[in-house]
Amino acid sequence: MKIALNGWMICGFQGEVKIESILDQVKEMGWDGIELCFGAGDLTPSTPTEEIKRIKNLVDSIGLEIPSLATGFYWGCSLGSPDPEERKNAIEFTKAYIKTAEELGAGAVLVLPGTVDVCFDSNRPVVQAKEVWKWAQDSITKLIPVAEENQVIIALENVWSKFLTGPFEFCQFIDQFQSPWVKAYFDAGNCLINGYPEHWAEILGDRIARVHVKNFKRVNGGGTLDNFTSSLLDGDLNWKSLLGALKNVGYDYYLTAEVLVSDKGLPDPELCRKIATEFKEILSI
Repeated sequence: MKIALNGWMICGFQGEVKIESILDQVKEMGWDGIELCFGAGDLTPSTPTEEIKRIKNLVDSIGLEIPSLATGFYWGCSLGSPDPEERKNAIEFTKAYIKTAEELGAGAVLVLPGTVDVCFDSNRPVVQAKEVWKWAQDSITKLIPVAEENQVIIALENVWSKFLTGPFEFCQFIDQFQSPWVKAYFDAGNCLINGYPEHWAEILGDRIARVHVKNFKRVNGGGTLDNFTSSLLDGDLNWKSLLGALKNVGYDYYLTAEVLVSDKGLPDPELCRKIATEFKEILSI
């Protein structure tokens, strides 16, 4: 397997650090690829094609790959919202997101299908789960032709949104589209609060397009956002079991670190270097 670094870790949540300034550093740390983040900083819906191509050429020249793009946009503007204007905005954003991924040579975009609530933002509404399912299904159906045209997978991530909280439900949601362009962005750390990543991987099987990793310590059978850790090795994730499950289902592509806990705040180059070193230990298991 190859390892990739999520862009928020090295560029910050708002893209405070320019992509071109960190590429040499990322390569020197030992990463094979970088998951660039879309919606702030260097990559937004208004970024000109010429600039996107320039960034791609820079990444290529360093010897890195871009396996996927990520975004935090959907926490504030949901594809599963009952508000038609919000859904329209989310769909238009996703079209630009997919097109940018194609121009960068990234084969997948991380997408949140919808949110029942947003645990860290009390201003966001609580939406009936059946409504989120209905409208997310409608929005993603409209986006499949765009994904197919650009040959970019819509990779749906399991997150703390109280939607698609189990692997069987996740499979059912994906399968209804009957499309190779809708798959799973499996986050092994996010499911630790209510399950075992190795179980999820076995059930999701070949639906898995990309994998995020982070670690989490359960407390009394659950936990909060504060229980995510700043180390891949510190927490309840059983790496041997997870890697075995991924191998069993034929997944042999990128593992992307999305470790967003740092005493210094993000961006944190020292954290990125530490995680790269930990990855080497993990993959030698």
